[in-house]
Amino acid sequence: MLSSADWVEAGFSLLAEQGVKALTVGRLCERVGATKGSFYWHFTDLGAYRRALADTWAEVNDTDRAEFIGLAELPPRERLSRMMRTLLGQRHWMLERAMREWARTDADVAAAVSASDRRVRRAVRQAYLDDGFSTEEAHVRADATFAAGVGFLHLSVTAPGAKATAQQQRFLDIMLRH
Repeated sequence: MLSSADWVEAGFSLLAEQGVKALTVGRLCERVGATKGSFYWHFTDLGAYRRALADTWAEVNDTDRAEFIGLAELPPRERLSRMMRTLLGQRHWMLERAMREWARTDADVAAAVSASDRRVRRAVRQAYLDDGFSTEEAHVRADATFAAGVGFLHLSVTAPGAKATAQQQRFLDIMLRH
């Protein structure tokens, strides 16, 4: 028997592969091999399902971002490197791109993405402060690093590999120059 979590996972898969327009009850049922009755057993309508999808994404991202707090003991460069690996890694790259695209047309999703982005930018800014940059410099570098990270996501046709990782590390070399 399918759970709500199974439906959400199917939605993440469809969203990452085909975008928000693929999130229809018919396609979801096809993906999980179940009937519409099963879908409506778990969700009152497609709107409720989409809210569950956005909420689950936000919860997963909150968990990942909470791990950034635990990185505070690491040197700033290692901290930034790990954050980039997390945010641009295999687990996130397609879904992150799809959520950002969806956020362009859905205010609830936009709010979830924006809240997540604020947490990331705060953690990145703190790493630059800890490396000895002034408040103003840390702010500018954090914004540039964040924007570059989003750019790295959108430049990747496939999951980031060795070349992308090398580019990210080179980027950090440049951004950490005093």
